[in-house]
Amino acid sequence: MAASNSSTRPTLNALHQPSGMLRPAAVTGSRSIFIQTENTPNPDALKFLPNHPILPPGLSSPFLEYLNPRATLAPPHPSPLAAQLMNIDGITSVFYGADFITVTKAADANWAHVKPEVFSLITEAVTSGAQIVNITENKSGEPDGGEEDSLSYNENDSEVVGMIKELLETRIRPAIQEDGGDIEFRGFEDGIVQLKLRGACRTCDSSTVTLKNGIEGMLMHYIEEVKGVNQVLDAEEEISALEFAKFEEKLRQQKGPDAAPSTIGKGTLDTVPG
Repeated sequence: MAASNSSTRPTLNALHQPSGMLRPAAVTGSRSIFIQTENTPNPDALKFLPNHPILPPGLSSPFLEYLNPRATLAPPHPSPLAAQLMNIDGITSVFYGADFITVTKAADANWAHVKPEVFSLITEAVTSGAQIVNITENKSGEPDGGEEDSLSYNENDSEVVGMIKELLETRIRPAIQEDGGDIEFRGFEDGIVQLKLRGACRTCDSSTVTLKNGIEGMLMHYIEEVKGVNQVLDAEEEISALEFAKFEEKLRQQKGPDAAPSTIGKGTLDTVPG
């Protein structure tokens, strides 16, 4: 990889701290089930670690995300647990990592009311022994493993794209997963890396700061061909980002021209020292 002339390499600041101690959720025979909860940089998202595999064997993607109730029932990866969680008033999305579940609520919902029901449903799903995610068959009659991991090796990738994927996989993805999310590589063109944040990071106010101060800084430091990073947004996310930008600008005008953005410092990847 081509690197800059800076003698100090960027590091990831681990600001993420667990919010819940391990506690017994249920007992089946002689086996105890413990579920740990952790805060994320997104105040509307909580991470649950049930000490139990979440994703089924044979799944190509390292995560699954359900953004509406219909998605929890539709092929190729219906999930009874996700369907139940999405039926809770105030829950807006469910994200599955390999060994964790991130649940996101609406801004006006209260965790004090929502969290106990979420905790109960996850406990029941884990102790029941039932499959959390089902894999349906594709048109060929074979299990549908879904889309390939966007960071996986592809023989058609250029050398630069290969380096970008390797850095995302080894240095950036672990930090994003620690914060209850994941990251997708969507392309590289004219020096700009196209990325999409998922899970808790998808709706986090500090996601733009994370991309620019954290991910962009690291990629540009190690790979001289990278000139910037762009976040790929869905239509609803673009509207939300625009509204938040207007809100930030209004606050900045009230505080004065030298006021810093209010979201800096929330996420693990928010700052990358030079």
